[in-house]
Amino acid sequence: MRNAPQQARRSALILASFAAIITLLLAGTWLATRQRVEANHAATRAALLAQALPAALFDNDLAASAQPLPEAAAQYLNARPAAQVYLARKAGQPSGMVFEAAAPNGYGGRIELLVGIAANGKVQGVRVLGHKETPGLGDYIDLAVSDWARQFTGRDSKADNRAWRVKKDGGELDYVSGATISARAVAAAVGRVAAYYRDHRQALLQGTP
Repeated sequence: MRNAPQQARRSALILASFAAIITLLLAGTWLATRQRVEANHAATRAALLAQALPAALFDNDLAASAQPLPEAAAQYLNARPAAQVYLARKAGQPSGMVFEAAAPNGYGGRIELLVGIAANGKVQGVRVLGHKETPGLGDYIDLAVSDWARQFTGRDSKADNRAWRVKKDGGELDYVSGATISARAVAAAVGRVAAYYRDHRQALLQGTP
Protein backbone atom coordinates (compact mmCIF):
# COMPACT_ATOMS: atom_id res chain seq x y z
CA MET A 1 0.00 0.00 0.00
CA ARG A 2 2.96 2.32 0.65
CA ASN A 3 3.70 2.19 -3.12
CA ALA A 4 0.18 3.22 -4.16
CA PRO A 5 0.88 7.01 -4.44
CA GLN A 6 4.02 6.30 -6.45
CA GLN A 7 2.12 3.93 -8.75
CA ALA A 8 -0.63 6.52 -9.21
CA ARG A 9 1.92 9.17 -10.17
CA ARG A 10 3.55 6.76 -12.62
CA SER A 11 0.18 5.93 -14.22
CA ALA A 12 -0.73 9.61 -14.48
CA LEU A 13 2.61 10.36 -16.12
CA ILE A 14 2.12 7.58 -18.65
CA LEU A 15 -1.39 8.79 -19.50
CA ALA A 16 -0.16 12.35 -19.84
CA SER A 17 2.63 11.21 -22.15
CA PHE A 18 0.20 9.29 -24.36
CA ALA A 19 -2.12 12.32 -24.49
CA ALA A 20 0.77 14.60 -25.47
CA ILE A 21 1.92 12.22 -28.19
CA ILE A 22 -1.60 11.88 -29.62
CA THR A 23 -2.07 15.66 -29.55
CA LEU A 24 1.20 16.16 -31.42
CA LEU A 25 0.22 13.54 -34.00
CA LEU A 26 -3.19 15.16 -34.56
CA ALA A 27 -1.63 18.61 -34.83
CA GLY A 28 0.94 17.33 -37.30
CA THR A 29 -1.75 15.68 -39.43
CA TRP A 30 -3.82 18.86 -39.45
CA LEU A 31 -0.82 20.97 -40.48
CA ALA A 32 0.14 18.48 -43.18
CA THR A 33 -3.34 18.35 -44.73
CA ARG A 34 -4.58 21.90 -44.14
CA GLN A 35 -3.33 23.34 -47.41
CA ARG A 36 -4.74 20.43 -49.39
CA VAL A 37 -8.14 20.74 -47.70
CA GLU A 38 -8.21 24.50 -48.27
CA ALA A 39 -7.23 24.01 -51.91
CA ASN A 40 -9.99 21.43 -52.38
CA HIS A 41 -12.58 23.75 -50.83
CA ALA A 42 -11.43 26.61 -53.05
CA ALA A 43 -11.61 24.43 -56.17
CA THR A 44 -15.11 23.23 -55.26
CA ARG A 45 -16.31 26.77 -54.66
CA ALA A 46 -14.79 28.00 -57.92
CA ALA A 47 -16.43 25.14 -59.85
CA LEU A 48 -19.85 25.91 -58.39
CA LEU A 49 -19.52 29.60 -59.17
CA ALA A 50 -18.42 28.81 -62.73
CA GLN A 51 -21.63 26.82 -63.21
CA ALA A 52 -23.64 29.90 -62.30
CA LEU A 53 -21.54 32.38 -64.29
CA PRO A 54 -19.50 31.24 -67.32
CA ALA A 55 -15.77 31.65 -66.89
CA ALA A 56 -15.58 33.61 -70.15
CA LEU A 57 -17.44 36.48 -68.47
CA PHE A 58 -14.80 37.24 -65.85
CA ASP A 59 -11.05 37.30 -65.31
CA ASN A 60 -10.94 38.10 -61.59
CA ASP A 61 -10.93 35.64 -58.70
CA LEU A 62 -14.67 35.31 -58.35
CA ALA A 63 -14.57 33.40 -55.08
CA ALA A 64 -12.34 36.08 -53.52
CA SER A 65 -14.71 38.86 -54.63
CA ALA A 66 -17.46 37.86 -52.20
CA GLN A 67 -19.29 40.60 -50.35
CA PRO A 68 -22.00 40.15 -47.73
CA LEU A 69 -25.53 40.87 -48.84
CA PRO A 70 -27.30 43.51 -46.76
CA GLU A 71 -29.69 42.02 -44.23
CA ALA A 72 -32.74 43.33 -46.11
CA ALA A 73 -31.48 41.82 -49.38
CA ALA A 74 -30.78 38.46 -47.75
CA GLN A 75 -34.30 38.42 -46.33
CA TYR A 76 -35.83 39.34 -49.69
CA LEU A 77 -33.91 36.53 -51.40
CA ASN A 78 -34.77 34.12 -48.56
CA ALA A 79 -31.04 33.60 -48.15
CA ARG A 80 -29.26 32.71 -44.94
CA PRO A 81 -28.18 35.73 -42.80
CA ALA A 82 -24.53 35.44 -43.87
CA ALA A 83 -25.36 35.22 -47.59
CA GLN A 84 -22.93 36.69 -50.09
CA VAL A 85 -22.83 38.10 -53.59
CA TYR A 86 -19.82 37.51 -55.83
CA LEU A 87 -18.80 40.38 -58.11
CA ALA A 88 -17.40 39.49 -61.53
CA ARG A 89 -15.08 41.71 -63.55
CA LYS A 90 -13.64 41.50 -67.05
CA ALA A 91 -10.65 43.71 -67.91
CA GLY A 92 -11.42 45.70 -64.78
CA GLN A 93 -15.05 46.37 -65.67
CA PRO A 94 -18.11 44.92 -63.88
CA SER A 95 -19.37 41.98 -65.93
CA GLY A 96 -21.85 40.21 -63.67
CA MET A 97 -22.45 38.65 -60.29
CA VAL A 98 -23.52 35.50 -58.53
CA PHE A 99 -26.08 35.64 -55.72
CA GLU A 100 -26.62 33.22 -52.89
CA ALA A 101 -30.37 32.76 -52.52
CA ALA A 102 -32.92 30.15 -51.55
CA ALA A 103 -36.40 28.83 -52.22
CA PRO A 104 -37.91 28.22 -48.77
CA ASN A 105 -40.93 26.32 -50.05
CA GLY A 106 -39.70 23.30 -51.96
CA TYR A 107 -41.63 20.05 -51.62
CA GLY A 108 -38.95 18.76 -49.23
CA GLY A 109 -38.21 22.11 -47.66
CA ARG A 110 -35.53 24.69 -48.29
CA ILE A 111 -33.61 24.72 -51.61
CA GLU A 112 -30.26 26.55 -51.57
CA LEU A 113 -29.27 28.27 -54.83
CA LEU A 114 -26.58 30.15 -56.68
CA VAL A 115 -27.92 32.48 -59.38
CA GLY A 116 -25.60 34.15 -61.85
CA ILE A 117 -26.57 37.30 -63.75
CA ALA A 118 -24.50 39.15 -66.35
CA ALA A 119 -24.09 42.92 -66.22
CA ASN A 120 -26.67 43.25 -69.00
CA GLY A 121 -29.27 41.71 -66.68
CA LYS A 122 -29.54 38.30 -68.30
CA VAL A 123 -29.48 35.18 -66.16
CA GLN A 124 -26.42 33.05 -66.89
CA GLY A 125 -26.93 30.03 -64.68
CA VAL A 126 -28.80 28.55 -61.75
CA ARG A 127 -27.07 26.01 -59.52
CA VAL A 128 -28.79 24.08 -56.73
CA LEU A 129 -26.44 23.84 -53.76
CA GLY A 130 -28.65 21.79 -51.49
CA HIS A 131 -32.16 20.36 -51.34
CA LYS A 132 -34.32 17.58 -49.90
CA GLU A 133 -36.56 17.03 -52.91
CA THR A 134 -37.69 13.50 -53.71
CA PRO A 135 -34.97 11.54 -55.56
CA GLY A 136 -36.08 10.56 -59.02
CA LEU A 137 -38.94 13.04 -58.98
CA GLY A 138 -38.41 16.54 -57.61
CA ASP A 139 -34.62 16.46 -57.79
CA TYR A 140 -34.72 17.28 -61.53
CA ILE A 141 -34.23 20.92 -60.48
CA ASP A 142 -30.58 20.07 -59.83
CA LEU A 143 -28.27 20.54 -62.83
CA ALA A 144 -26.41 17.43 -61.71
CA VAL A 145 -29.59 15.42 -62.40
CA SER A 146 -31.15 17.10 -65.45
CA ASP A 147 -30.92 20.13 -67.72
CA TRP A 148 -34.16 21.64 -66.39
CA ALA A 149 -32.39 24.64 -64.80
CA ARG A 150 -30.88 25.64 -68.15
CA GLN A 151 -34.28 27.12 -69.05
CA PHE A 152 -33.30 30.19 -67.05
CA THR A 153 -30.20 30.91 -69.11
CA GLY A 154 -30.64 34.07 -71.16
CA ARG A 155 -33.80 35.25 -69.43
CA ASP A 156 -33.76 38.99 -68.88
CA SER A 157 -34.15 40.39 -65.38
CA LYS A 158 -36.62 42.88 -66.87
CA ALA A 159 -38.91 40.10 -68.12
CA ASP A 160 -42.44 39.95 -66.77
CA ASN A 161 -43.64 37.42 -64.21
CA ARG A 162 -44.35 34.73 -66.82
CA ALA A 163 -40.61 34.22 -67.20
CA TRP A 164 -40.42 33.07 -63.59
CA ARG A 165 -43.46 30.80 -63.49
CA VAL A 166 -44.09 27.26 -64.67
CA LYS A 167 -46.54 26.67 -67.49
CA LYS A 168 -49.09 25.19 -65.10
CA ASP A 169 -49.30 28.65 -63.49
CA GLY A 170 -49.51 30.52 -66.79
CA GLY A 171 -45.76 30.95 -67.13
CA GLU A 172 -43.12 29.89 -69.63
CA LEU A 173 -41.13 27.24 -67.76
CA ASP A 174 -41.47 23.52 -68.33
CA TYR A 175 -41.85 21.20 -65.36
CA VAL A 176 -42.18 17.53 -64.56
CA SER A 177 -45.73 16.36 -63.99
CA GLY A 178 -46.21 15.32 -60.38
CA ALA A 179 -43.32 17.47 -59.18
CA THR A 180 -44.59 20.97 -59.85
CA ILE A 181 -43.83 22.28 -56.37
CA SER A 182 -40.08 21.88 -56.78
CA ALA A 183 -39.98 23.76 -60.09
CA ARG A 184 -42.41 26.41 -58.90
CA ALA A 185 -40.28 27.13 -55.82
CA VAL A 186 -37.01 27.46 -57.75
CA ALA A 187 -38.61 29.55 -60.50
CA ALA A 188 -40.00 32.02 -57.97
CA ALA A 189 -36.65 32.23 -56.17
CA VAL A 190 -34.78 32.97 -59.40
CA GLY A 191 -37.40 35.57 -60.25
CA ARG A 192 -36.76 37.31 -56.93
CA VAL A 193 -33.04 37.43 -57.66
CA ALA A 194 -33.75 38.87 -61.12
CA ALA A 195 -36.07 41.50 -59.65
CA TYR A 196 -33.52 42.44 -57.01
CA TYR A 197 -30.83 42.84 -59.65
CA ARG A 198 -33.16 44.88 -61.86
CA ASP A 199 -34.03 47.27 -59.03
CA HIS A 200 -30.49 47.63 -57.66
CA ARG A 201 -28.39 47.21 -60.78
CA GLN A 202 -26.38 50.42 -60.56
CA ALA A 203 -25.41 49.97 -56.92
CA LEU A 204 -24.61 46.30 -57.46
CA LEU A 205 -22.29 46.96 -60.39
CA GLN A 206 -20.51 49.61 -58.34
CA GLY A 207 -19.80 46.97 -55.74
CA THR A 208 -22.27 48.25 -53.14
CA PRO A 209 -24.99 45.60 -52.88
